[in-house]
Amino acid sequence: MLVGISPLIGPELLSTLCRMGHGDEIVLADAHFPGESCSRRCLRADGLLIADLLEGILPLFALDTYVDHPVATMAPVPGDQLDPAVESSYRQVIDRHWPDTPAIEQVERFAFYERT
Repeated sequence: MLVGISPLIGPELLSTLCRMGHGDEIVLADAHFPGESCSRRCLRADGLLIADLLEGILPLFALDTYVDHPVATMAPVPGDQLDPAVESSYRQVIDRHWPDTPAIEQVERFAFYERT
């Protein structure tokens, strides 16, 4: 029996993390992200906050040190209001587990969709 794994990390997500290697990426997104149409595979975690998922994932998963920006977010669309507390909550979790992680990359919306 596995121990020490957050109950937020279900078996499908754990399996996905186990299969990932250098250069692989996973998207943690809110309900507005078009995951079903943008990606080959979509695992849902309805009702969970991204910061909480990060808190469950990062003790198990090393961020890629062979890329310039192992963490990226979609840049705000011009005219959108961004809540800086959201990215700050992600950064706090990242720094707690992987403090040497470079700044979070901001990727233009459609480039982000293409990347996923």
